Formats: sequence, structure tokens, C-alpha cells
Amino acid sequence: MEAKATLRFARGSARKARLVLDQIRNKRVTEAQNILKMSRKRASINIGKLLASAVANAHIKDPKLDMNQVFVTKAVADAGPVMKRYMPRAQGRAFLIRKQTCHISLELKNIE
Repeated sequence: MEAKATLRFARGSARKARLVLDQIRNKRVTEAQNILKMSRKRASINIGKLLASAVANAHIKDPKLDMNQVFVTKAVADAGPVMKRYMPRAQGRAFLIRKQTCHISLELKNIE
């Protein structure tokens, strides 16, 4: 049994989200939730909500699912569109500010 969840256009860079995703990949769901609660990274908040959504999707597919046997098999962060903003600088110059977004996807699988 597989369950998927995707978060699109999340604020923050994909590189920083991958640091958090590397910690929870191939872990049990309960262990991954504990790691995300204790993480100090900003991306862990959105990833925690995404993991809860994937768990809810898994419960819809199979209500009798034992969460101790469900693992995070796929955790990927891809780059999204970049919002470009300008900040005024000295002597009439403009400074480009790039606000990164990313697309994060999780896949849960029941391994017996």
C-alpha cells in the first residue's frame, strides 16, 4: 500500500528542505514525526504538515493500517519558481532579491 502527498510552492529553497528530508528518508513514520518535531530547521514545519497529510491519505486507503510498519520511502524536494524582488540601494541602483520556492513530495509505503 502506498500513500503520497505533495506540497507545491513552499517558501524556502529546495537545498534547505533536502537537509531535513535526508533525516527522515527510510525511517518509520512515528520516528520521522519525532525527528521533525525536534528539528530546528524552518522547513521541518512544512514537512511535518506534509507528513501528516500523507499519513491521513494512508488511513483513507487502508483504515486498519498499522503505523509501526509504514516507512517514508521517497522524500524529494525540487526547485520551484523564483520570485524576483528589487531593493533600492545607494546612488539609484537596484539590488535583486531572489525568493526561492520548492516542491516537496513524500511517499509512504507499508513494509511488512
